[in-house]
Amino acid sequence: MTMQSTKFPTTDLPDLESGVKVATTHELGALLRSVRKSAGLVQASVSGLAGQGSRFISDAENGKPTIQAQKLFDLVEWLGLEIVIRKKRSK
Repeated sequence: MTMQSTKFPTTDLPDLESGVKVATTHELGALLRSVRKSAGLVQASVSGLAGQGSRFISDAENGKPTIQAQKLFDLVEWLGLEIVIRKKRSK
């Protein structure tokens, strides 16, 4: 398995106020990693402060598709983000 390149490099964090479309677990993981890094945090810090295991943080940032949903929601909230569901727009 090859690592996918991050869609959201920390030097070019997307406008999170306007929202970001995320279609895969890898895209979500890359976004979470970028947000963490832009806050100047390492995985171990997030693990301790957010009350999550370091393996979970790594799995989330690497886009593991079988990650526990509630723990992911908790991490998203801890990072100051929210998940919004809306009807898909037609192209």
